[in-house]
Amino acid sequence: MPMLSDPSIRYRPYIPLDLQNRQWPSKVNRTPPIWLSTDLRDGNQALANPMTVAQKTVFFGTLLKCGFKEIEIAYPAASETDFNFVRGLIENGKVPDDVWIQVLTPAREDLIKRTVDSVAGAKKAIIHMYNATCHTFREVVFRNSKEETVQLAIKHTQLIRKLTEECTAKYGTEFRYEYSPETFSQTEPAFALEVCEAVKKAWGKAGLGNDRIIFNLPATVEIGPPNHYADLVEHFCRNISEREKIIISLHPHNDRGTSIAAAELGILAGADRVEGCLFGNGERTGNVDLVNLALNLYTQGVHPGVDFSDIQAVIDVVTACNDLPVHPRHPYAGELVFTAFSGSHQDAIKKGFEAQRIRHQKAERDGEMKYWDIPYLPIDPADLGCNYEAVIRVNAQSGKGGIAYLVQHHLGLDMPRKMQIVFYQVIQDIADREAREMTVEDITTAFRETYHLGGSKYEGRLVLKSYKISSEPAAGGLGDEAADERRQFDGTISVDGVLRVIRGDGNGPLSALLDALRTHLNIDLSIREYSEHTVGSDQNAKAASYVELVPQGQDVKGTRQSTESWWGVGVDSDIAGSGLRAVLSAANSAIGDKQLPELKLSVGFNATTGQADVASAILNSLQLELPRRLQSSFFEVVQRAARDHGGEISYDDLVCLFRETYGYYEEEGRFAVKTFKLEHLPESGGSRLSGNFILNGKPVALEGDGNGPLSAAVEAVNRGLDGKVSIREYAEHSIGEGSEVQAASYVEIAYEGPGGSPKWATWGVAIDNDITASGLKAVLAATRAVENADKAAKATAAAGDQ
Repeated sequence: MPMLSDPSIRYRPYIPLDLQNRQWPSKVNRTPPIWLSTDLRDGNQALANPMTVAQKTVFFGTLLKCGFKEIEIAYPAASETDFNFVRGLIENGKVPDDVWIQVLTPAREDLIKRTVDSVAGAKKAIIHMYNATCHTFREVVFRNSKEETVQLAIKHTQLIRKLTEECTAKYGTEFRYEYSPETFSQTEPAFALEVCEAVKKAWGKAGLGNDRIIFNLPATVEIGPPNHYADLVEHFCRNISEREKIIISLHPHNDRGTSIAAAELGILAGADRVEGCLFGNGERTGNVDLVNLALNLYTQGVHPGVDFSDIQAVIDVVTACNDLPVHPRHPYAGELVFTAFSGSHQDAIKKGFEAQRIRHQKAERDGEMKYWDIPYLPIDPADLGCNYEAVIRVNAQSGKGGIAYLVQHHLGLDMPRKMQIVFYQVIQDIADREAREMTVEDITTAFRETYHLGGSKYEGRLVLKSYKISSEPAAGGLGDEAADERRQFDGTISVDGVLRVIRGDGNGPLSALLDALRTHLNIDLSIREYSEHTVGSDQNAKAASYVELVPQGQDVKGTRQSTESWWGVGVDSDIAGSGLRAVLSAANSAIGDKQLPELKLSVGFNATTGQADVASAILNSLQLELPRRLQSSFFEVVQRAARDHGGEISYDDLVCLFRETYGYYEEEGRFAVKTFKLEHLPESGGSRLSGNFILNGKPVALEGDGNGPLSAAVEAVNRGLDGKVSIREYAEHSIGEGSEVQAASYVEIAYEGPGGSPKWATWGVAIDNDITASGLKAVLAATRAVENADKAAKATAAAGDQ
C-alpha cells in the first residue's frame, strides 16, 4: 500500500505541552549524569539470540572496566538463566563494593518476591518496578482505570518495602528503589505526577543521598520530537514534591532517531540520570546510546565519568556478545568515522595536523592549553585508542597518491578496504624501521613479498603446482529439487620444497582447498571475507581474488568475530585458480614458521596414512601426478602389500610396488614403442595404427583401427584375445621443463572375458618424449595381465562346455 496523500486521517500528532517560561533551552550542561547500563537486561531481551551466562559475565566485566557504577543486570524472575546469572555474580564476588546492581520486576507479587530473592546478600541493589500508565495501556492492554493503576503501583511498592527491609535485616543488603511509570511520554503529565506522588508516599522513606527514590521517565516509544520530551521532563521536575529527595532518570528509545537529542535536552530539563545501552542496542530501533552521549560530553571538555580509551576493545565485546555489528558510520565507533575519502577533506586534515603541531608547540612554550582543532575531526582518535594514520585512505578519486592507489595503479589490484588497512601498516613498519620515504618500487615489492605474488622469487612455504576441481551432487536433495553440488579439490602443492598431493571436499573450490589443508597439514582456517575483480580488459585479462582467513572457531559466531586474521591475494587467468592462490597466500602468512606435519607412511590396521599421502610419495619419487581413481586403486594395493609387514612399507618398496603393479619403467625393456605408423582413414574418419612394440618384454607387431591412436591400439590388442578390453579413463601431464620435458600418460582399461565373464580393470602408466608414444606405452602396460587372464578365461569357458 502506498503512503497516504493525507496521513492525518490515520496518525494523530503529539499534543504539545503548554509549559510557560520553560528553562531548559537556555541552559548549558557541564556535569555528567549518573549512567546506568541496561545492556544486560533491556539490551539482552531485544536480541534474537539472548546472551549466555558466559557472555553476560564478559559483558559485565567490560562495563566495570568502563567505569559504570550502576548496571541493570537482569529481569531475574523471567527465567532461571537470568536468576542464576544474578546469583552467580553475587556468590562469586564479581560485584565491586561501589557498584549498584539493578534488577527489574513488573508489579506482580510472585515476581517481586523472586526478584528480591535474586539479590539477597548483595552489597548494593536497586529494585526497579514498573507498570504502564498511558491511556492505551490502561484501557486496551490491562483494562484498568486510573484509580486501579495507582493502587497497583502503591500495593506493590509497599510489598517491595517490606521484602527489602526483611532482606536487609537478614543479609545486610543496602537497597534503593526505582519506579517507572512505563510509557511516560504517552501518559497524561498530570497523571504521571499523581502516580509517582502516590508511589513516593507508599515507599515512605525517600531521603537525601543514597536514600533518594528514583523516578525513571521512559520514552518507551518515542512519539514526539526531543523538545517535547524535554518539556515533559521539566514539567515533572517542577511539579513533583520533595524534588531534593528524588533522582529523575531518563530512558529514551530511538523510534524517531532522536534519542540522543532527547536525552541531552532531558538533562537540561532537570534529569539526573540516563539509562541506555552501549552503541544503542535495544528493542526496535534501540535504546539511547550511552557511548555517543558520553563522548558528546567529552568533546565539550567535560569528562563523562566513564572511560572509552580503548573503544575497539569495547566494540569487540559488544558485537561478539550481541551478535550485532556496529555500523561503519556510527558516531565515534564506526570503522569509517575517521576516514577521509575526499581529496579536499584529506588536504584539510593534513594541513590541520601541521597547523596544530605548530600551535601546540607555541602553547607549550607559553604555558597555554593545547586545544584540539582539526577539520572534520571533532575528537582526537588517539583518545579512543585509534590510530588515525592507520585508517585514513587516499583513493584514486582524491587525486593524490596513497598506498592503495599506487598498488592499484602499478599492479592493477584494487584491495578491499580492510586489506588496505593491513597493508598500510606493513608499509608504515618498513618506513619507521628504515627511516626514509617509501618509493613505488618499495611499495610494490613489499606487496609481492607480503602476499607471495609474482613468481618463484616471492613464493612462500605453500605453493600451488597443479589442481583439479570436480563436483558431485551433495546428499540431502528434497523432492524434485536438484541437490547442491559438492566440490572436490585434488591438487599438488609444494610444502617447504616437498611436493604433496592433497585432497578435500567443500561447498566450493576454496572451501575444498581449506578442507585439504586442514586434513593433510593441520592448517585449520576459515574464510571471513572474499572479493574479486578483473585485471585488464582484453583477451589477456586475468582474475584477481582477495581472501581474509581467520582461525576456525568453535562455532560460526566465534569464527566470524575472530580478532586475528590474514589476507591473501591471487592472480590467475582462471577465477577458481586466483581464489585458490589467494587462499594459499593468506595461509602462508597464517602459518609463519609453524612446523607442518611431515609425510610419513603407515598403512594397514590403525593406519594414519591416506591415499593422498601415498600419492605424494609417488609424486616426489617419480614426479607422477596420479589421477584420483588411480590413487584409490594403488592405495588398496599398498594396504594389501603392507599386511605382511606389520602395516609398514618403506619408500623404496612403495616405488617398486608401483612399478610392478602398473608396468612403469622409465628405461626400455618391458613395454616400449619401437616403431609405429598412424594413418587417417577417410571413409570412417578414424585412424589405423600399425607398428612394432615390446609387450611385457616380448616383441610384437600390432595393427588396429580406432577413433584415435589409443582406441586403435586397444583394437589391435583385442584381435589377439577371445575377451575384450576397452579404455575406461585416460589422463596425462608433463614432467620437467624446457627441452627436458616429457609426457606422462595414465590409462585404465576394463577387461571382459569370453562368454561375458565378469569385468575387471587395471591401470597402465608410461612416460615418453612423445605424447602419443607415452599413451601407447600406457595402453600396453595396462594390458600386461590381460593375456594370462584371457587364457584362464578361455580355459574356464572350455571346461564349462564339456
